[in-house]
Amino acid sequence: MVPTDFKALIQRFYQLQSERVETYQLFDEGHEAYLRTGPHYDFDHYRQLVHEITLAFNGISKEVLDIKEKLHNEFDRPALSEHMDKLQSKEKQKLEMRGVKMLRLDASYSLERSTSGRSETAKLQLARQRAQDHPEDEDCQEQIQEIKQEIIKNKEALSEIMQDFKYDSEECD
Repeated sequence: MVPTDFKALIQRFYQLQSERVETYQLFDEGHEAYLRTGPHYDFDHYRQLVHEITLAFNGISKEVLDIKEKLHNEFDRPALSEHMDKLQSKEKQKLEMRGVKMLRLDASYSLERSTSGRSETAKLQLARQRAQDHPEDEDCQEQIQEIKQEIIKNKEALSEIMQDFKYDSEECD
């Protein structure tokens, strides 16, 4: 249950952001473990991990949206609500860049398929796998670096949004 006290809501929001960071770490560790199963990748276990990670992110996002609504409607803090909208959008983009869209893949998915139309994250994970499978392919390393740059830009935008949120949330203290 989301607390209704303003300071408690802000504190809970920060806790949820910490949970997101931990969930990303688990996801990254799981992907690294998946890559170690090559060349005959254990896709079934990886798909289960992606499913569990997605459930965790969905729960976090739902609670963040609940807090956003309370801040806007009960505490009349539309600026904080707007920061949370921006944050949710950037978090979604970050998640897509890191590969969670692979959750939607079914058992017949082939990692050798083209990545057109897939998220940047799925592209990054696929590029890492291709680079591992084909170390002589320099294009894979270049693609990985390009996607990593996009992830860095996203993290910078998230940091800026969080700074704005912190400043605006402390404004009335």
